[in-house]
Amino acid sequence: MSKIVVVGAGVTGVTSAYALLARGHEVMVLDRHRYPAMETSYANGGQLSASNAEVWNSWSTLLKGLGWMFRPDAPLLLNPRPSWHKYSWLAEFCAQIRNYRPNTIETTRLAIAARRRLFEIAEAEGIDFDLEQRGILHLYYSRGAFQKAAKANVLLQQGGLERHAVSPAEIRAIEPSLHGDFHGGFYTPGDCSGDIHKFTRGLAEACLRRGAVFRQGVQVRTIKSGPHQVAIELEEAGAEETIEADQVLICAGVASRQFAAALGDRINIYPVKGYSITVGLPGAQDQAAAPWVSLLDEDAKIVASRLGPDRFRVAGTAEFNGFNRDIRADRIAPLVRWCERLFPSMPTSAVVPWAGLRPMTPTMLPKVGRGRRARVFYNTGHGHLGWTLSAATAELAAHSMG
Repeated sequence: MSKIVVVGAGVTGVTSAYALLARGHEVMVLDRHRYPAMETSYANGGQLSASNAEVWNSWSTLLKGLGWMFRPDAPLLLNPRPSWHKYSWLAEFCAQIRNYRPNTIETTRLAIAARRRLFEIAEAEGIDFDLEQRGILHLYYSRGAFQKAAKANVLLQQGGLERHAVSPAEIRAIEPSLHGDFHGGFYTPGDCSGDIHKFTRGLAEACLRRGAVFRQGVQVRTIKSGPHQVAIELEEAGAEETIEADQVLICAGVASRQFAAALGDRINIYPVKGYSITVGLPGAQDQAAAPWVSLLDEDAKIVASRLGPDRFRVAGTAEFNGFNRDIRADRIAPLVRWCERLFPSMPTSAVVPWAGLRPMTPTMLPKVGRGRRARVFYNTGHGHLGWTLSAATAELAAHSMG
């Protein structure tokens, strides 16, 4: 079997390492952070959501985005400052509108397979990650938004997803803590939620037990592929080192684009920033006021998940602003207001904000498989569905590597 280096210790890199170990490979994982899952896999919305597989490449998304451009609290925000990468990415994104239907169906199928595989892994390794298998409820306030969602739901069902419409009365029965005037919703009983950080850290420990080596706190400077080996130049604590491997798998999130360019591959990943807040629920009354069913508010583009008895995660927004990782107060405020509006008895005095960069391709599909050069492979570009798709793309990547 091969000696394989995985670049990146987020959820994609760690699930890939696990799949490679299962095939008998010798695996080393490299990451610039001190621990696994410290970047985009740290505090996402918590959803394992095949029901969110609809790609964004549509005229309605573009029109909404244009209308939101000058609202600092809008769900989608585009910094208009000129950038070749940003505007070329957006041009390719628009060109993919013609593939909206097949890409949505393919993403749905992949997400269902990933969900099944993730459950198998978590059970086999005994990983506790605050899993809640209560489904995901999508909320709509108007008839028009509900009817548009019904059209997308046909594609999700064609991809194999069990998802059905629910009335306002059924919404209240599914999640009694909700307050609001809803036209209707869609409920996906097979979807679930949990803590991505806890899952990835738990899986990294399972990889260590199976013989993987994790090199944390190292900077990957260059990757050079030769006819017989891959040479990877590292820097750790000011010291330089070169390690050799039979193959390399790049799972480096938003950094994957620069690694690919140096290796002769074009992977057009743009860093789309998302925000989240984690709401503390210290007391019994606080916990009773918060929902247990995972939610997606389509108008606000906000998702929410319960993480055990004493935490509630709320996430949303898509910000096109380059590699900016600043946590902006005007982007966090709508998440807090959403909590106060839909769950007025839930406290918001203990809120921890976070922001992360989603690695998004113009097709909204991840890049999985071989690069142009021998011994170079990729599993990256999952966008907002990194956790949802990772268990399936890890298997695809491992299969492509032999």
